[in-house]
Amino acid sequence: VQLQASGGGWVQVGESLRLSCVASESILDFPAMGWYRQAPGGQREWLATSARAGAWNYADSVKGRFTMTRDNAKNLVTLQMNSLTPEDTAVYYCCAMARTRNYWGQGTLVTVSS
Repeated sequence: VQLQASGGGWVQVGESLRLSCVASESILDFPAMGWYRQAPGGQREWLATSARAGAWNYADSVKGRFTMTRDNAKNLVTLQMNSLTPEDTAVYYCCAMARTRNYWGQGTLVTVSS
């Protein structure tokens, strides 16, 4: 599967961004889809998961600010990010979670300036 993420950019503190990720095949083929991020010099951090069965889970660091959605018909997942802070500056990756491995997109950079 190929994952194409988009929507990153430069914003100021408190603003919002919406990231999108389109998959080259049906996202229903995967038990779950997810979003991760990696800050400069940091490790990849899990942010949110949308299970095929319908459950959503969020990391504490983004709960209440970030919302993940999915459109199975369009093979699309999104991440709505509100109230952004400089600590949200990172490369954001979407992920297709298969049973034996994860598939990653190329990432999209989000920069939050104070």
